[in-house]
Amino acid sequence: MNRSFSITALRGDLFGGLTAGIVALPLALAFGVASGAGAAAGLYGAIMLGMMAALFGGTRTQISGPTGPMTVVFASMLLAVGGDLAIAMSAVLIAGLVQIIMGCIKVGGLVRFIPYPVISGFMSGIGIIIILLQIAPFLGAGPKTCPFTAILAMPAIIMAVNFQALVLGGLTLLIVFLTPMRISRIIPSPLVALIAVTLLSLGMGFQVPVIGEIPLGLPAFIMPTFCLNTWTTILVLGVTLALLGSIDSLLTALVADSVTGTRHNSNRELVGQGIGNMLCSFVGGLPGAGATMRTVVNIKAGGKTRISGVTHALFLLVLLLGAAPLATHIPMAVLAGILIKVGVDILDYRLLRLVKTAPRTDLTVMGVVFVLTVFVDLIIAVGAGVILSMGMIIHRMVLQANFRLYSTDHDRSDAMEGRVRILEISGPFFFGSMSRLVDEVDGVLDTKAVVFDCRKVPFIDLSAIFALEEILLRLKDSKIRTFVVLTKELRDQLVDLHDRDLPEEILFEDFEVAMEEARIIAQ
Repeated sequence: MNRSFSITALRGDLFGGLTAGIVALPLALAFGVASGAGAAAGLYGAIMLGMMAALFGGTRTQISGPTGPMTVVFASMLLAVGGDLAIAMSAVLIAGLVQIIMGCIKVGGLVRFIPYPVISGFMSGIGIIIILLQIAPFLGAGPKTCPFTAILAMPAIIMAVNFQALVLGGLTLLIVFLTPMRISRIIPSPLVALIAVTLLSLGMGFQVPVIGEIPLGLPAFIMPTFCLNTWTTILVLGVTLALLGSIDSLLTALVADSVTGTRHNSNRELVGQGIGNMLCSFVGGLPGAGATMRTVVNIKAGGKTRISGVTHALFLLVLLLGAAPLATHIPMAVLAGILIKVGVDILDYRLLRLVKTAPRTDLTVMGVVFVLTVFVDLIIAVGAGVILSMGMIIHRMVLQANFRLYSTDHDRSDAMEGRVRILEISGPFFFGSMSRLVDEVDGVLDTKAVVFDCRKVPFIDLSAIFALEEILLRLKDSKIRTFVVLTKELRDQLVDLHDRDLPEEILFEDFEVAMEEARIIAQ
C-alpha cells in the first residue's frame, strides 16, 4: 500500500511540476523581456530560483520564479544603473543575503502584520504598472520604462500603431481570457496563445517586433559588481527586492496552505528564496518569488512535495538546452498580451468590490498606496501605507481612551466638593493619549488627595509612565498626595522599573485600600 501511495504521489508531483513548467515558460520569457535584461534572464531566474526554493524552501508545493512585482522593481533598478547588468546583479545578491538573514533571525511571521489595504493597493498598483508598460509593445512600439512615460507616449503610439502587432496582441488576449477552464487545465491558455499566435505570425509573414536570439545552453557566469557611485541605490533596491520578494513568497505560501490544508515554515521559506536569488545574481537570472498562479496550478495538477518544484525547474532547463531557438520568433505583442492578462489578474477585485461599503480609512490607505506604487516608488508606497495605517490605528486608540474626574461625595463629574478626587483612566494609556491626561490635572489642584484609578487600562507605555510621573511631581509640589491603583500586571511592571518618582508605596492593586489611605490623608 505504501509503495502504491508513493507511486501515486510521484505521478502527481511529476504532472504538477510539468504543468507548472508549461505555465511558467511564457511568463518567464515575458518577464525577462519586460525587465530589460532579455528573455533568457527570465528563464535563468525561473530555473535557478525554482530549483533552490523547491529544495531549501519551507513550502513543499510552492513554485517560485520571476513575478510581476519583482520584475517591475528589477526593471527600474536596471534603468537606474544605466543598463549595467553586473551592477544590477549586485542588488539581486544583496536581496538574497537579506532574505537569508531575515529567515535566520526568524522574522518570517511578520508578514501577517502588514495591513491588507497596503497589500491590496500595492498589488493593484503593480497590475496597473504591468498593463501600462505593455500597451506599447502590444501596439507594435518599443517598450517604455515607467508608467508615467507610457501614459505620455500613448497618443504618439496610437497614431503609429502597427496593426499586425495589434491583431496578434488582440488574438492573444482573446485566447487567454476566453479559453475554457476544461482546456486550460490540460494546456494552460498562455501556452496556447504563445504557440498558436506565434505560428500564425510566422505563417502570415507578419512584420512585427520579436524576442530575438536567446542564448542556447547554460548561462555564463556573472560576477556582481559593486560601484561606489551607485552603492546607496544598489543597497536600497536590494533591500526593496528582498522585502517585496519575501512578502510575495509568504503570501503565496499562505495561499498554498489554504488549498492543501498544510502549514509552511515561513523562516525556512525566506532562506530558500534567499539562496535562489543569490545564485540568480551569478547567472544573470531575473530575481523572483513564490508565484501564486503557478503554485495553485501545481497543487491542482497533483503536486504534493518538493519534487514538483524540482520537476518544474528541470523542465525549463531542458527547454533552455534544446529548444531556446524556437522562442526567437515569438512576437513581442504576444508576450504583451500574456502580461496584460497577468496584470488584470493581479488587481485586487476582492477589495474593489467593497469600495462602497468598506471603511473609509482602509480605502484611503489602499488609494494612497495604489497611487504611490504607480507614479512614485514601490518601497515608498509600502512604507507610506504601513505608516498611514499605524497612524489611523493610533488615532482610533486615542479616541478609545477616556478620563473621568469625580469626587468621593458625588459620583458626578460636576460635583467637586470632596477633599479626595478620583481620576479614572480607561482604555489604552500611551503616548497618543497622555496629553489628554495632562489637561485633566488642572481640575484637582484644589484638593488634598488624588487617586488615579487605572484598573481599566489594558496597557501603559513608557511615554505615558513618564507623563504620569511629571503629573505626580507637579501635584507633590502643590502639597497634594497621590495614589495609583492598577491591575497586578501593570503594578508589577511599574515596580520592576525601580523608578524613584513612582515609589512602590503609592502603587495599589486594591481600590478600597487606596481610597482609605486617601481619606486618612484628607482628614
